[in-house]
Amino acid sequence: MRYKCLPKKQGLYDPRFEHDSCGVGFVCDVKGKKSNEIIKQGIKILNRLAHRGAVGADPKTGDGAGILIQIPHNFLRKECSKVNICLPEQGAYATGMVFFPQDKKERDFCLAVFDRIVKGEEQVILGWREVPLDDSIIGKTARETQPVIRQIFIRRGAGIGNQLQFERRLYVIRKQIENIIRSSGLEQKSFFYITNLSSRTLSYKGLLMPHQLDSFFIDLKDESIQSAICLVHSRYSTNTFPTWDLAQPFRFLAHNGEINTLRGNINWMRARESLLETALFGKDIQKIKPIIVPGGSDSATIDNVFELLVLAGRSLPHTMMMLIPSAWEQDNLMASRLRDFYRYHACFMEPWDGPAAIAFTDGTRVGAVLDRNGLRPARYLITKSGLVVMASEVGVLDIDPADIAFSGRLEPGKIFFIDTEKKRIVNDDEIKHTMATDRPYSAWLKENMVDLDKLPEVPDPAASQPRSDSIKYPSGGVEENIILQKAFGYTREDLKFIIKPMVENGGEPTGSMGNDTPHAVLSKKPQLLYNYFKQLFAQVTNPAIDSIREGLVMSLEGFIGREENILTETAKCCHKLHVREPILTDQELKKIGRIKEGGFRDRKSTRLNSSHTDISRMPSSA
Repeated sequence: MRYKCLPKKQGLYDPRFEHDSCGVGFVCDVKGKKSNEIIKQGIKILNRLAHRGAVGADPKTGDGAGILIQIPHNFLRKECSKVNICLPEQGAYATGMVFFPQDKKERDFCLAVFDRIVKGEEQVILGWREVPLDDSIIGKTARETQPVIRQIFIRRGAGIGNQLQFERRLYVIRKQIENIIRSSGLEQKSFFYITNLSSRTLSYKGLLMPHQLDSFFIDLKDESIQSAICLVHSRYSTNTFPTWDLAQPFRFLAHNGEINTLRGNINWMRARESLLETALFGKDIQKIKPIIVPGGSDSATIDNVFELLVLAGRSLPHTMMMLIPSAWEQDNLMASRLRDFYRYHACFMEPWDGPAAIAFTDGTRVGAVLDRNGLRPARYLITKSGLVVMASEVGVLDIDPADIAFSGRLEPGKIFFIDTEKKRIVNDDEIKHTMATDRPYSAWLKENMVDLDKLPEVPDPAASQPRSDSIKYPSGGVEENIILQKAFGYTREDLKFIIKPMVENGGEPTGSMGNDTPHAVLSKKPQLLYNYFKQLFAQVTNPAIDSIREGLVMSLEGFIGREENILTETAKCCHKLHVREPILTDQELKKIGRIKEGGFRDRKSTRLNSSHTDISRMPSSA
């Protein structure tokens, strides 16, 4: 644990509940022209986002900083020739930085695992390069936890047809290595991490401050290192202890914000793993599980899922629209085909909700997306010469105003996307239209989805019975009101500071963010049921959301039905029952119970009575 500098789970503390809020950006040449200038500009953006990062008690140890660039082929060929590694043509080999344990025995074990798995997947290790570093400029804490950093080179095997197939094989290799080392127990006492393993991109990152990055990684000082895309990230870990592996960018993306629905997203993804199937991976699908690496941050987790969906055949925009959809539920101005796209995907992928600005790239295309509420900043500008700059704020590069062709801010739920292969910027409307018309989503929904509101009503015999008068309700007055206030847990403080301002002025109640009230489970006084539940996200970076005033971006809709394989798109994926709210009335439950008799012969329901039925003996079809 000393290598990760991460505290163990103890008492009421659990490191799983930590989040981060950071600075993110990228610079890109639309025409795909590689240059060292793009690298320098990316590092300058990173330095100017330094205030969005953080430091601890050690003023020279940052929370993390890094860049993700295209494979700098000419630079790597030059450097590899110095250590007798002969690289083939670009795209025919992969590389990546690997964080190894400081202990030599543990490091040798990891190297042996690499050698065995790469050979088993019929690829060829060309060699390892010792990455030149200058750790004299980093802080004491970062230096004490610093891993040994090596760079691996793998040649594409003869049986691999193209670069994307190679990327999939590299993914399978990396996941197997991670799983073996995790199961060995080495990760529990030491440190091992593969930053990325790709034939398209290369990552330089660590437990650094932004201004330390190009000094720590001496490679970045070399004028021959070139790229047309540079994705950067300056980390501010709001409540956690920063580590080398949680520095960003990750394999595909860099993230500023928090995924507030993280626990549910992880649980659902884990539950769906048994259904995963695609011809693109074949039997290898078992080798890449678990999809989500245990112990990762919210940013690392969404990167894990993003990586799977992209390598399984979806485009970058398609994947991002699945994970972070626009506020489509209440938007009546949205095109019906696009609404149907979102509704269809909501049947098998819950939104990864929370304040978020995400930049992403596969080494050829690069883009950014903002959450549906627009709670994180993202601004961009496009120059007349074809340079695109996107960052958490303006002013990250000194650009002559006369050279700016367009500038703006990313809007909630919108995608900003550049394709350097096609040498153009693809606007949000074009992306959404392409995605919405790619499959017959509207027809699939019409044929397969049933709305709970449209199920036939079931007669309620109790409705015609007179209400019993055995219960007497207070009819008003001070004494009766006090009885009700006590029964429902209202205190004088609630009345004075919350209810009174709302009644008198129609204003929003305000109070201290600090709360010294004991946890309900520890309180000696009676507590209401909902007092036992607490929000999981960090309050300091989340403005309160009013589900009434902000109804446009709020939804309680849900979909009930059998889960399907999320790696394929078929009509079966939306064979669901649509409910507008998660809390169902007795009448609605009766309607669901008689769904088959209500005219929907392809549906069936089963009633489980826990007091009489042994659920473990129920048939699997129930």
